[in-house]
Amino acid sequence: MKNVCLCLLLIATVFKTYSQDLSLGLNLKPRYDSARIAFENFESKHGGFVTTRNVRMHYLEWGNPKDVPLIWAHGSFTNGYELMDIAGKLVDQGYYLVAIDYYGHGQTPIPAHEVSLHHVADDIKALMEAKKIKKAVVGGWSRGGSIATAFYDTYPGSVSGLILEDGGSVAVNSHYQRMTETELKSRVADIFKDRVEYGRFDSEFEAYKAYYDHSSGGLQFELLAWLSKDKEGKWSIGAGLEELFHMKTAEQFLGNILRPAQSTLFARSMAVMEPEIIYRNLDVPMLILDPISDQDIQPFEKANEKLRSLHPELITHKIYEQTGHNIHYEKPDAFVKDAGEFLKIVRKHKKK
Repeated sequence: MKNVCLCLLLIATVFKTYSQDLSLGLNLKPRYDSARIAFENFESKHGGFVTTRNVRMHYLEWGNPKDVPLIWAHGSFTNGYELMDIAGKLVDQGYYLVAIDYYGHGQTPIPAHEVSLHHVADDIKALMEAKKIKKAVVGGWSRGGSIATAFYDTYPGSVSGLILEDGGSVAVNSHYQRMTETELKSRVADIFKDRVEYGRFDSEFEAYKAYYDHSSGGLQFELLAWLSKDKEGKWSIGAGLEELFHMKTAEQFLGNILRPAQSTLFARSMAVMEPEIIYRNLDVPMLILDPISDQDIQPFEKANEKLRSLHPELITHKIYEQTGHNIHYEKPDAFVKDAGEFLKIVRKHKKK
């Protein structure tokens, strides 16, 4: 399911659905029925909900609660299942992994009232209190990294360490705001030129069938975590998220960069976040995972190195050569290894 969604430029996402042409002769109904059972069985073992002031938030957990908690916030248009393939390896490293679904993703709805990244931080705090977790390593990928930063901004005493995977360590709009007006408009037009509308279906099965990856085979039961109903009762992926993120059109995307005060509260909270200020008094270890490539969508290595230089005794800056935005998908073994090495640093710092 990781191939269904490609996050571009942190706050722009392009969906490319799989063909609905079932000319291969594969009858997916029995597979869907089995996937639904497998999904429910997986959820009964790993899934849970916590009711916060904002929402009934879904999460997944793996490992022993007596180990070091790692609370993970996913990227845009994904969900807590994004670490499923490496969850066992992270547990082997010594983590108790708790992966949340934030608003409009997985099984967590978008609240009726306006919310921000910091509201998600409040939800995470409520989850920690429900599970009696005093401190945790808090991490995330892309927009999830910004959620981790919002959590540290609000609850620094509840953080034992931070893992920021290509998000949360640099002000998200800084790269765009250095462009000329012509360069910026050209860049945004390029982002939206291949944008594909994702489908809306009358039933969960029809949506499952549309997004099922024939080349991978199997039940792909985790695909069901991506599907939800919109306000009109249609099944889709990411229903309502473009409105929440204020990125339905190129004009809205530009507005998030140039006129964030006119954006939704959620988009505004992303636009105004300044990690260099939030981490001015950093007092816990931080791991910055920084992918670079010829088509780097977030060329933030210099800004990340600047942040590291402010706290060289606390920040580890790992660069992944020729790697796209999603490190844990493209380089899972390296991701697990670096997360495991970071856990040693967290434990050592805790003893001081």
